[in-house]
Amino acid sequence: MNLCRDPDHPHCTVWVMPGADTCAHGHPQPAPQAAPLAERQPNSALARPPRLHVSGFDPRAAGGRQAIKLDLRGMPGDCPPRLTMLLKSALHLYCPQQQSLARAADGNWCPAFIEFSSRGIEHGQHRIEVELHGRAGASSRSWVCSLVVLVPRADATLSEIHQAFLSSHKNVRVFADESSIARVNAHTASGTVDIDVTARNAGIARLELDAATPGPIQLGLPTIAWDEELVEIGLADAGAPHPYPADAASIVCPQPTPGMPRRLRLFAATEWTLGRFDPLAPAATVLLAHHPAAGVRRDELTRRLSAHHATIRAAGGGFTIEDVSRFGLLIDGEWPGKGRQVPLREGMRIDMTASVRGIVELQVAALLPHALVLARVDGGALAESFWLVVPGSEPGPARPGLPPVFHRAGGFWHRDPGTGVDSPLEPATVLERLACMPARARFAGGPYPETWSVRARVSDRRRGPMLSPA
Repeated sequence: MNLCRDPDHPHCTVWVMPGADTCAHGHPQPAPQAAPLAERQPNSALARPPRLHVSGFDPRAAGGRQAIKLDLRGMPGDCPPRLTMLLKSALHLYCPQQQSLARAADGNWCPAFIEFSSRGIEHGQHRIEVELHGRAGASSRSWVCSLVVLVPRADATLSEIHQAFLSSHKNVRVFADESSIARVNAHTASGTVDIDVTARNAGIARLELDAATPGPIQLGLPTIAWDEELVEIGLADAGAPHPYPADAASIVCPQPTPGMPRRLRLFAATEWTLGRFDPLAPAATVLLAHHPAAGVRRDELTRRLSAHHATIRAAGGGFTIEDVSRFGLLIDGEWPGKGRQVPLREGMRIDMTASVRGIVELQVAALLPHALVLARVDGGALAESFWLVVPGSEPGPARPGLPPVFHRAGGFWHRDPGTGVDSPLEPATVLERLACMPARARFAGGPYPETWSVRARVSDRRRGPMLSPA
């Protein structure tokens, strides 16, 4: 659909259905014209590049949480039908850093939403880096752009944020651009006030009319939105597909040692749910069970864990945890409150649950550029630890005691600390050169290879993972 294009009514904001001769207000629409040559030839050098339409941004929401909507427009016809969007920002992101965008049946793209907050962040301009990656067969295409959002001071007034435009005259045109604010106060006792208020590129238009103004009032309300051009980049070909695509796996050590448990459970995602180990109806990504002195028990006190107990998200280059349980959790001995996302730091202790202490106790062992390492500090310290890995992120410099394992191209990889060579991990892989682990640690094709393997339901992801005997 298009907005009304009647030249005699430039301020009409009514949408017009394709092929309609008039808008809802009866304004005649011009006849459609042939598309320019650059639009008919998307690959032409004169063609307008694809763009990302951003709407819903409000720079006045300093320190608050807000959501902006992203729409893909002008994408080439040979673009892969599904794209992966990666986000990076110093702002607090409350959405997955990796999202999937799909083309609808009518050719348009389903919108995506970015939720973020600037609480505790210095005022000024901050970037949100956006990357789009798509693969169709052996070819891949990628686009990048940067969104710049304004974070004003929390105590700033409208006039302090930007210059204010005040007018009470007839036939006034007010224009707001580049995050500026156009403010109009119209006070009149008679006659007609004709004011054209335009806002673009994240500008804000504010119009205040005196309630005593007689006669009809026709308003064309603007939208706080702008377009960012997507720049297509050429990346090196990913090569052959991963020999063992997996989003969940483990590394098994034959002899556990202090600081290096028997199993390193690997989970690749941008959002993880921690919950009760229930072999009949598991609903979480990371399954937890009570480890008393006698060994693991998946009943009794394990039942005090909720099926969805806590949610960990990768956001803004770090990780946050949120209590979503019935029984609560403690972070460094204090309950953070339900529904509140708490940034994680190295050394933090997470106790599940708040009602009964000592069922499962975890500690943030490491915060890496690409992963969060959670170690058990209870009876299961020698049994397992958990690696929450962000797909597509580089592992960064090697750290003593931590294997350089990361996730890329749909599977897990190991980077040799000496040569820097990346090797794909599959069930036949034996890790001989891990100085931080006993000799001949092996890669297993599931996060729980000792008794169960976890595989996702393809037909209905909402029902959670399903357990089947290994």
